Amino acid sequence: MRVAILGGTGGIGGQLLTWALNSGHDVTALVRNPAALAAQAALADHGVLRDHGALAGQGALAGRSTASASGAGTLTLISGDATDGSAMRAAIDGADAVLSALGPRGARTPGLLGTAAANLTVAMEKAGVRRVICVSAAGPFIADDPDMGAVIKMILPRVFAKPFADTRDMEAVISATDLDWTLVRASRLVDKPGTGRYRVRPDYAPAGGRKIARADVAHFMAAVLTEGSWLRARPAVAY
Repeated sequence: MRVAILGGTGGIGGQLLTWALNSGHDVTALVRNPAALAAQAALADHGVLRDHGALAGQGALAGRSTASASGAGTLTLISGDATDGSAMRAAIDGADAVLSALGPRGARTPGLLGTAAANLTVAMEKAGVRRVICVSAAGPFIADDPDMGAVIKMILPRVFAKPFADTRDMEAVISATDLDWTLVRASRLVDKPGTGRYRVRPDYAPAGGRKIARADVAHFMAAVLTEGSWLRARPAVAY
């Protein structure tokens, strides 16, 4: 399978890259700084970034670089930002599916997710790509969660008003299309080893579920892609 990955240098995106390459998929990753991938020990350990000189260089690359490893899929890097429509089109072109691990950047890039979603949907429709699985978050939707306490519903939306709004914008753009989308609403993300054991519930986090490892979010996304499950749905994951 040819998989386009957005946010491949992040905690979830890096896990997705490793899984996809080790599973023999051909990956195209849109990254602002391709050199960052060379520092990911998980990829280096598997020989995915064998040609470190070509991939790392000095600063961001202008264009494409490709590497492959024996028994693994190939990795093509597209240097650019998700807010750049032309870079997004280059990353999506020829893909069978898209995995987006982008997260909000707050003050650094306000409105990132909404803008990226608009570029993504346009690029997918032009390229004829239908399957997309995006990381979302459970927090922005707690106001309608029947199992969430009133105090949390009052506090969190105020504290995280901007990233929550950006996440809702992203979901609105994606879900308004006729693409085969899945929006994975993760609970609070933590950096712990994945367990492969977690709970999933439509729309809202499982009762009492407050956190999930980034590795397990990636595990769930990989399973959703492989199984073709949760089409046009918003599964929420937590322990």
